[in-house]
Amino acid sequence: MHGCCTSRSFLTKDEKIEMLTEYKEELEKEAQGVGERIKELEKAS
Repeated sequence: MHGCCTSRSFLTKDEKIEMLTEYKEELEKEAQGVGERIKELEKAS
């Protein structure tokens, strides 16, 4: 659930915190994946 996908205009503070926490976790996983891919490419060269 991201801010652009909600049907309500106003979220509670707790809802915003939950949404941002989930988004942060997704970004951290993406960054980890990018780091792993970089290491794979460095080994191949």
